[in-house]
Amino acid sequence: MSHAACNACAFYEDHVANSAHTLSDAGLCRVNPPVNQKDADTRGFWPVVKSNDWCGKFATVFAAE
Repeated sequence: MSHAACNACAFYEDHVANSAHTLSDAGLCRVNPPVNQKDADTRGFWPVVKSNDWCGKFATVFAAE
């Protein structure tokens, strides 16, 4: 069994966070839609997670379309 951590998940994007700042050892969780912001004219954001975090939706591959 693979290690269930965000960096091994199919929905983890090792990417610059949703801002101009780069967070070391972090990426974006794309398992759910972006989190809405309270103002209508602002963008939604994907949660920033550490590479060794984990959740109950861990997946090593995408489901067949």
